[in-house]
Amino acid sequence: MGTDSRMQILRLGDRGAAVADVQTALRSLGLLPDGDGAATPRPPQAMATLPDVALDSAVFDDATELAVRHFQQNRGLSVDGRVGEETYRALNEARWSLGDRLLRYDPERPVRGDDVISLQERVHELGYDAGPVDGVFGAETETGLRAFQRDYGLTADGTCGPATLRALRQLGRKVTGGRPQLLRQSASLVESGPHLIGRRIVVDPGHGGEDAGCTEGETTESDLVFDLASRIEGRLAAAGATVYLTRGRHQNPSPAERTAFANDARADLFIALHLDAHSSEHARGVASYYYGTGSGPSSTVGEQFANLARREVLARTGMLDLGSHPKTWDLLRMTRMPAVRLDCGYLSHPVDRLLLLDARVRSAIASAVLAAVQRLYLPAEADPPTGTFVLPAP
Repeated sequence: MGTDSRMQILRLGDRGAAVADVQTALRSLGLLPDGDGAATPRPPQAMATLPDVALDSAVFDDATELAVRHFQQNRGLSVDGRVGEETYRALNEARWSLGDRLLRYDPERPVRGDDVISLQERVHELGYDAGPVDGVFGAETETGLRAFQRDYGLTADGTCGPATLRALRQLGRKVTGGRPQLLRQSASLVESGPHLIGRRIVVDPGHGGEDAGCTEGETTESDLVFDLASRIEGRLAAAGATVYLTRGRHQNPSPAERTAFANDARADLFIALHLDAHSSEHARGVASYYYGTGSGPSSTVGEQFANLARREVLARTGMLDLGSHPKTWDLLRMTRMPAVRLDCGYLSHPVDRLLLLDARVRSAIASAVLAAVQRLYLPAEADPPTGTFVLPAP
């Protein structure tokens, strides 16, 4: 969720060409009214016709902030009304429709956009595995597209050009009874069996190094989540899983490095651990997050595990339930396996802080995560009620 230090974060009151760029993108999506008050979608290329003086005088006003918040909410981003790297990139991705450009696999600079989502969904509908429907043209998408091209007598080059696009649009849907990718994910989970032996699980304690995360006095988020990750690592390893931590106690890899680590490890599951803080004295509780927008593509297994982990933590700690939520953060989107972020409480709240400082509670949270992982791979008929899964003795 970090912002590229080379890019200015745009916020209320800012002016200039970068603001005009954002406003044009918002207008193209029908989220920001024109001067006449009409919020009508229009081509992003319209910005090119604006004079330089108009670009330089553009103001990030209240209407722009409201439109940004609306966009962030719809796209599963953090809703703060500011435009950082992730929001700006999402605005750029949203402007592409399938057919606007050639789509091909570039391992150095993967193509990202809503047109890729449309392609992935269409390939899945035709019965081919294009990998996660995440808007990133990766190796799995290329493999699925090549298989489709080969079967339908097209040049199997893995590129979505005019001929492939025509074929995709002309053919009828072959997979019915639900969204194909979701059906495939669920079936794969059941077929993999209930055991943890041999499963590769990456645990990602947030922050680290000079980035302490949330702090309260001498207590830091980075230290607490590292301790928690170590406890989870021990329990999962004892159950037979192969467990990797994304960082050492004093390291702080970037989000891209964390996701690359998990992908290189060919992990089966990715668990990110965080705490939270807020200026409100009432903010407290446990929340979990998985990849998805709430209305579009999502990770079925990620959502399932996010709910399992959150409920198991609540059952073992008595903390407040803040629910599970879909997000399109890169940490959840760019991992090639089901990924979940678990926020284990508010360091800013005295009750949550007291619980988190208790080693017994951190052990209970670790046991809750183990129970959730075990339950994830159990068939529905063998899944016990929340909080009752019998764990092996530590």
